[in-house]
Amino acid sequence: MKKAPIKVMNLFTLMMVASAFGISIRNLPLIATTGMQMFFFATIAIIFFYIPIALVSAELATAFPKMGGIAVWVTEAFGKKWGFVAIFLQWSYMNIGVISMLFFISGTIASTISENLANQKLFLLCSNLIIIWLFTYLNSKGLKVSTKISMFFFIIGIFFPAILLITISFTKFFLQGSNILDISFTFKNLLPDFNNLSTLIILIGFMRAFGGIEASAVHANSVKKPKKNYPIAILFVVFLCFSINVFGGFSIALIEKKENINLVAGIINIFRYFLSQNNLLYLLPIIGTIVAIGQIGGFSTWLMGPIKGILEIAQEGELPKFFQKVNKKNAPINLMIIQAFIISITSSLFLLLGANINIAFWIALVVAMMVYFSMYFLMFLSAIRLRYTRKDVKRSFKIPFKNIGMWIVCILGMTSVTIGFLMAVFPPSQLEVTNYIKFLLTILIFVLVIFAIPFIIHKLKKPSWNPNYKK
Repeated sequence: MKKAPIKVMNLFTLMMVASAFGISIRNLPLIATTGMQMFFFATIAIIFFYIPIALVSAELATAFPKMGGIAVWVTEAFGKKWGFVAIFLQWSYMNIGVISMLFFISGTIASTISENLANQKLFLLCSNLIIIWLFTYLNSKGLKVSTKISMFFFIIGIFFPAILLITISFTKFFLQGSNILDISFTFKNLLPDFNNLSTLIILIGFMRAFGGIEASAVHANSVKKPKKNYPIAILFVVFLCFSINVFGGFSIALIEKKENINLVAGIINIFRYFLSQNNLLYLLPIIGTIVAIGQIGGFSTWLMGPIKGILEIAQEGELPKFFQKVNKKNAPINLMIIQAFIISITSSLFLLLGANINIAFWIALVVAMMVYFSMYFLMFLSAIRLRYTRKDVKRSFKIPFKNIGMWIVCILGMTSVTIGFLMAVFPPSQLEVTNYIKFLLTILIFVLVIFAIPFIIHKLKKPSWNPNYKK
């Protein structure tokens, strides 16, 4: 039986939780590797991907302010089957996508202790498992606890180090200049080689950096005045995400050579370099802890994100009653335990793949993004359909220019996610993939299995799964 939702999120809380879903400094090293071309990639990702997601999310969240987010929107448009598929894809993205978070967290902790420790797989494995189970336990204490973790960890561990990084880099640049990054505004320097497909694959990393803004909608029924507060929160996150990603990535590119940037521990290595240059290396453990705190907050936020949508679908009879159970804090305890096991196993498997941690990192990123692109495609289709089938629903925020505006926005979004999906199977030139067949098969097997699972479960669906079922 569903429990009545408790309105625990005001506007500020919602902005912090939405920021924790959509903003992370772990993507900054990847952005920095593109040099001045980051402005081209960021512009494309924002116009064709980020803005369409933000606009559609704002409209749908204010039209259907219920627990479940994407599950509710797609169900309203295409029925429970496709609603289940959509939320399962988002949940799968989370299960795989948080692997990069875990690698970043563990890599940051390791690099704080020793530069070489970040390449020790046993340390990364143990660190990952401790974080997974500790924050699964804390999130089981309910939404009040999880929102406090998101707020505190985001402010301390994301916002503060991002501002510090940008300030340090720009101060050094204005005082000493930079002989590392060519900042000339020429076509050759600003635009990628369009004849080299592998160079363009890096766009997926930028799309990952600007994804996730819709995920906070799973908590819609716990938000005070959602129809008013959601558009404001999304506008805030759009501005902050753009600022941190672009200026943060540029800051790293100014003071660190591309070939020296480590995708796992890049941020902490930047701080190590600056502190050692100024005889302040003793501060590294403090800064490393702060950076790790921010990523742990993002990880914790995602743990209690899509799973709320899975719970909503489960309680509609799409999953057995075992998965419908909540504890006294209204947390989906059985789902959370299963989720923790899945992340533990998957992160361990990815850690053992490939010759180095960067390839494992990229495989996790690509599989997650291919799944996420598919979910976004369903979201855009749902937004278009709901404009015609649910005209009666009042939308506090509405994409302008009537239905033609919705079509334009969604076509831009669907085009970007389709291209992103197709490009994902090609490794970027920045990675040395010695066995492409193994790389490709690993990605495709994971993606196909994820796609098949919700259809198989729906096919096996039984009437007894419905909470109201009576023999």
